[in-house]
Amino acid sequence: MAVATTVPTGRPARKRRAARPGALTRGSALGLGVAMIWFSLLVLIPLAAVVVKASEGGWDAYLQTFTNPQTRAALALTVGTSLLCTAINMVMGTLIAWVLVRDRFWGKRVLDVVIDIPFALPTIVAGLVLLSLYGPKSPIGVDVANTRIAVFLAIAFVTLPFVVRTVQPVLEEMEVDTEEAAASLGASRTTTLRRIVLPTLTPAIFAGAALSFARGIAEYGSLVLISGNLPNRTEVVSVRVLSYLEGGNPASAAALATVMLVVALLAIVTLDIVQRKVARRG
Repeated sequence: MAVATTVPTGRPARKRRAARPGALTRGSALGLGVAMIWFSLLVLIPLAAVVVKASEGGWDAYLQTFTNPQTRAALALTVGTSLLCTAINMVMGTLIAWVLVRDRFWGKRVLDVVIDIPFALPTIVAGLVLLSLYGPKSPIGVDVANTRIAVFLAIAFVTLPFVVRTVQPVLEEMEVDTEEAAASLGASRTTTLRRIVLPTLTPAIFAGAALSFARGIAEYGSLVLISGNLPNRTEVVSVRVLSYLEGGNPASAAALATVMLVVALLAIVTLDIVQRKVARRG
């Protein structure tokens, strides 16, 4: 017995065009356009304005700025202290993140909240807190106000959370089974740490380090009270820029700001290259 088959009639279904690799849909293109306009208004245009302002004075503005001993001292102190704090934060921030994720102890939730205090506090309040603890009326008998140690403490205080908060989510997503498997195959704790844990954490550690350094060289509020802003001793770049502006020299202020922008970009690119090499070796 033959079975009758019906053939659908009407307009054949239209085939969708395959999207070209890298092609954006209309929605994606619109979202990208809006995001770039917003990013330009907040970041690109102000940065371009600073560069243009610095270029108005020509190379003389840069020469006059960086031949000034006071400016060179501020640059050396700011960059050097920020690098030192970043290196320490890479170690201590990773350790703190490890403790918060892998260990169980009384007060863990309190510590997890306290880590974010430097994010929440206005920087001038952070400076007041540090001055109260390490100033002339210190309750613990430690007076480092108006010294370079005060600059270090202030920058370390405001930059510590960056590494902790970038490493912590990665640690939470790491599978402990991999470490246990390595241990069952005879790998020592050092080998497991070097070959399994650190390669996974390296991108997050260096991302936090980049943020930490960028924040350190730009810090102002927490340093105003405790550092004393002493020329050639405890004056940082942000204070030096303000001094140029108050002295009616916006070209030098813009030149110094442009150089700090270049320093920040170089540091971020360098840290990215280093972390890629470290992760590849791991």
